[in-house]
Parts: sequence; structure tokens; C-alpha cells
Amino acid sequence: MKIALIQPPVQDFYDTDIRLQPLGLCMLKAAVKKYMPDVEVIVKDYHQGWGRRTIAYPREFSYLREYYQYHDKSPFSMFHHYYHFGACYDELTEDVSKEKPDIVGISSLFSPYYREALECARSIKAVINVPIIMGGSHVSAMPHSMLQDPNVDYVIRGEGERPLVEFLNAFIHGRSMDGVPNLGFKRGQEIVLNPVGNPYDIEELARADFSDLPLNRYCLNKKPICFITASRGCPHNCTFCSVHTTFGFGFRTRSPEDVIAEMQSRYCDGYRVFDFEDDNLSFSIEYFKDLLSRLISLFPEGDVKLTAMNGISYLSLDYETLELMKRAGFSSLNLSLVSSKVETLKRYNRPHRPDNYLEIVQNARSLGFDITTYQILGLPGESLDDMIGTMAFLARLPVLMGISIFYLTPGSPAALEFPGMTGDDIVKSRSTSMWIETGEFRRPDLFTLFVTARIINFIKGISLQIEETNLTDALDGAGRADERVALGVDILTRLLKQNKFYAATGNGFKVVECFKTDLFFMLWEKMPCIITQTGKKINLHQILSP
Repeated sequence: MKIALIQPPVQDFYDTDIRLQPLGLCMLKAAVKKYMPDVEVIVKDYHQGWGRRTIAYPREFSYLREYYQYHDKSPFSMFHHYYHFGACYDELTEDVSKEKPDIVGISSLFSPYYREALECARSIKAVINVPIIMGGSHVSAMPHSMLQDPNVDYVIRGEGERPLVEFLNAFIHGRSMDGVPNLGFKRGQEIVLNPVGNPYDIEELARADFSDLPLNRYCLNKKPICFITASRGCPHNCTFCSVHTTFGFGFRTRSPEDVIAEMQSRYCDGYRVFDFEDDNLSFSIEYFKDLLSRLISLFPEGDVKLTAMNGISYLSLDYETLELMKRAGFSSLNLSLVSSKVETLKRYNRPHRPDNYLEIVQNARSLGFDITTYQILGLPGESLDDMIGTMAFLARLPVLMGISIFYLTPGSPAALEFPGMTGDDIVKSRSTSMWIETGEFRRPDLFTLFVTARIINFIKGISLQIEETNLTDALDGAGRADERVALGVDILTRLLKQNKFYAATGNGFKVVECFKTDLFFMLWEKMPCIITQTGKKINLHQILSP
């Protein structure tokens, strides 16, 4: 018996290649090996390592052409081409068929890419007629629609380890599927969704099996990166998030000893960068401190790099924890602010508060962390003034701005406030679509603020030798750095003096008509200064005003 577990290619305007190690599939493989050692499992990643190719814009995104019009060479460049990242479906199918699997499992993690997962199923079914089972966050949120596809035979909702093992047991022995928890299947024309059962205890889970993945395939700064989790779930219920559809509302932690033992083993395998993929790594602060203290004792200082790319909740952080993080190997900090407005945070059921955030930023900066703070633009219920207020707030802090544009996530409480999502709507469930508009803001507003955040980050990245200067002198020094930075200086200077925003194309500078300069200057006037990543102050309004 052999099962192939597949990470599909994706299609989008951009890709984040350091986030692609298929941790979930590798944990499924480990679970099957532990409980059914006679079953052969192979993990195939058809996303990372297969390159990319330019493809036509999907019809759903035709409205974006005017926004992503130019191939821009400047630091403020937006998107332009639409890509297929990963293996072509024909080569994927050929590769899978060579494995001669008895069952194929396909991951459908992210809703906007559900069609790519289904196309994998269609392509494979056309060549080898084997049962296809799907799982992942999108399947957990929309099991009916995925099972309705004729090429999908089974789905698994929620955590997949126990359901997959029990499914394989039933499949091999010809037993009824009615008793397999979390499983969805077809009985004639009827779709059957079995009740969700209890997952394996977190301490029973086998460590992810990365044996099918080359060590150097996933790297950060040219060093092999390994994904790891110390916990599952998040006890918060932020209404724009759908993590509960997979992990429920509970929060479970592995023993610190087990996490440390795994990291030590991975270290011996050659990994030097560890990314914690937890949804709320710092929720239990005493647990987190214990884990960090053990890591400090285990690894020589500076020998490993630790990251938490999903973000760290600042709700429970304190100076002691930040200090331990720094000593353990964290050098950067990703914080999710969402908005600086207390009313917005309450509306979206976030227990965080801006005052807590400010304290953490001040403490983290004093310890030398590079900080990125994430804001969501376009939240229904927020006005342009609200968004501008948060951006001006972040401009005055020693943080980079990480901007996401709100989209509906299937399975999230926020999505229930909108009409039922169509297939086209689900494809637009990504920041780049700038999909949701309200009476308070329109698409050009979102586009302008997104680009403006890049302009602010450009200024924040200027290296200064003195504690305070004005924008003219800062730009003059930065413009000598390299050609791309010089382009940024030129375009920003033109914007401030001419009231026009340009893209730097192969055919010279082109005006970006969708950029609303009046909105830009509304924000600009609310920013008397910008604080760089290193805490230096750049005053904006002495010179270079329109």
C-alpha cells in the first residue's frame, strides 16, 4: 500500500518561497509511519523548487490591470505579471504516476488556491484512476464544495493525523467509512460528513518526517530552515481568522522537553534556522519562557536563528520574555497590530490594545530587535481616517510596516456577515485582489495607501549616522547608495514637488493614474516625522512640501 501526499503549485502575483516547507504533509507521513508502518508514504512538493512561469490574468482579476499596469523597477513597485509557481500539471502528473500510488492525498491549505488543488486532482485522475483524498484549512472551511468536484473522493476536516490513519485502516480492510472521524465521502449522490472526533493527544504526535525533502530546498539567508510547532490552536476568536475551523478553539502545547529534543535532532541534521509556525506561540507566557530558557542552554549563542513568521502576540509579552527571545536566537519580531483604533479591535474581537503594543515596541527596540508591524487596510467598519491614523501612528515608531489588505476568509466569522461566497469570490480571498470595497473607501484608496506604506518603509530604511535630520538631507545621502534607491529618491521627490506618482518602466517614467495624490498628502500632513528602523528621526515638512 502506497500513498502520495502532494503540495500543489499555486498561481498568484507573487510568492513567498521561505514559507513553503510542507510541515502538515510531513506530519501526516510521520503519523502513518508510526501507526501503520507497512504503509509507504511519500511527500511530493510541487510548489517549491519548480520555478515559475508567466500566465494570463484570470478573468476574475481583469479589473486589476489598471492598478498593476507597469513593470516597475523602483522600490515602490507593485505587482504586474501573474505567475504559475511550481510544476506544470502535466509534469506533476507524470511524476506522480511514476510512483504508482494506491491513494493520492492533496493539500488545500489556502482558499484562493483551491482551484489549483482541484486541477491537480483532475490531472492525476485522467492518467491514474486512484482514490483522491483532500485536506487542509480550505477543506475544513468548505468541505461540501470540495467534495462536489467529481475528481475528489474523500475529504478530511480539522486535524488530519488520526482521520488519515483510521481512513487507511478502513480502506485497506474494506470496512465502512462511516466510523472514520472527520471524513467526508460520497454515498451515491449524497455527500456524507462524519462527525469531527478528538485528535491525537499532542504528545502522541510523531515528529514531522522531512526525509523526502532535500535539506537545502528551503532556506532563509542561504541557511536551511526547518518548520516546527510547539503548540496547536489559538484561544482567541478574532473574527477575520478561520484557524478554529482546523484546530477548534482549544490551545494545546507540546512538552518543552519534546520540542527541545526535536530541535536538537534537526540541528544534527544540519538545520540552523527554525521557524515556529504556531498560531499563538506566546499565549502561555510561562511556557514560552521555559522553552526559551532551555534553548539558551542548548545552543551556543549566535549558532541558530529563530523566527516566528506567523507573528507573535504582544498581548502577553513582557521585557523578560523579549530578553530571553533575543538571547535564544530571535533577532526580528513580527507583531500584528491590525489597527491602532480600540473600537476596531473590539469590533473584530481582538483582546489586544495599542498601549500594550507601544510598550512592547519600546522594549524590543531597546534590545535591538528588527520589528515589523502588520496593519490590515480595508476592514469593513473602518474609515479612511481610521486607516490613515494607524499608518501615521506606525510611521512615528521604529518599525517597518507590513500591510495586508482585508479579504474574506471562508470559515471566518467575518465572512458570515457577507452573502455566500461563490467560487470567484474565494479566488479573490487574497490581499492582492483589493476585493472588498465599502461606502467608506474604494479600490483606488486601498491601492494608494498600500503604495504609500512602501514609500514610508523606504524612508524608514534610510541609514543615518546622526540622530535627527530633515527629509532633503536624508534623501540626498540615500540617493548615492545604488541605482534602485536613487530611483526611489527621484520618484518621491517628483511626487512631493509635482503632485504626481510615477512608475519607473523600461520606457521611462510613467504616471500611475490610480494613485490618489490627495489621499497621499492627507496622510503626509499627519506625519510630522518618520522614525527609521534604527530609531533615527527624519523630519518631513521643512522642505520638499508640494
